[in-house]
Amino acid sequence: MIYTKTGDNGTTSLVGGRRVKKYNQRVEAYGTVDELNAHIGMLATMMRDKSIDLEMAFDVREQFENCYKQLKTAQNKLFVIQTLLATEDEDTYNKLPQLDDNATDEMEAWIDDIDKRLPALKSFVIPGGTTISAQAHIARTVCRRAERQIVRLAEEENIEEKIKKYINRTSDYLFVISRFALILENKAENFWSAE
Repeated sequence: MIYTKTGDNGTTSLVGGRRVKKYNQRVEAYGTVDELNAHIGMLATMMRDKSIDLEMAFDVREQFENCYKQLKTAQNKLFVIQTLLATEDEDTYNKLPQLDDNATDEMEAWIDDIDKRLPALKSFVIPGGTTISAQAHIARTVCRRAERQIVRLAEEENIEEKIKKYINRTSDYLFVISRFALILENKAENFWSAE
């Protein structure tokens, strides 16, 4: 059955079985990463659709396919992070799949590769321009919220530095993806102006 009724009283189970309130800081942290993962799933699907759009140039489709593959890799790593954040028992934690030590390095390589294709920033970017770019910004802002939740949790619990770094770098990656998508779709960026 999809429903267990065990959460009807406002509690949920952590990995290991301990029940906590649904607003518990650990639940807020892994729940926000789950939300982020869902938004990235939408972004990846949009990228995949572009990668098979025969009306687009082959090299552009290749770039969308590459971004799609990166996003799918990130989703798998975020699922590992969700599980680790949902686990407070150290013995159980150590038996779970772990975030690769080089995960952040991999993300930084993706960022550097995309960033060198982007024009220098001279102002703040206003989200939008295309649905893909807008979705990347939505994912980016949810990622920032996930980061805040994880930092808050880290004040009370032992959270690995590599988890915090990966989440931080994921928001940077989503930002460059939002800009790159506009270039791939030949759309102008919308920059903030005080006027």
